[in-house]
Amino acid sequence: MTDKLDDLTVAYTEGGIETVQELDKAILSRGGWTTILFRYREWEPAKGAYGPDKYSVRRYQKRGGEFRQQSKFNISSRAQAQALIAALQRWVDEPE
Repeated sequence: MTDKLDDLTVAYTEGGIETVQELDKAILSRGGWTTILFRYREWEPAKGAYGPDKYSVRRYQKRGGEFRQQSKFNISSRAQAQALIAALQRWVDEPE
């Protein structure tokens, strides 16, 4: 757990190997409930290299002075990310 928004990460190291490498993040909302979009990739031991970029939207609630993850949605491929972008773009372009 962390008490600083900028310290929240998806990076993870196991056995001396960074198995989840965070590439970037975008803070979508701040406050008691915070939403962050992470760009990351995972280590693929069989290939000895990192796999393709993945994305994760995570919601955190600040309780007791610490951010705690409450939910997440993983976008597992570039194609899925592009479909999500297209749908959102279509919706926000619609007149209200």
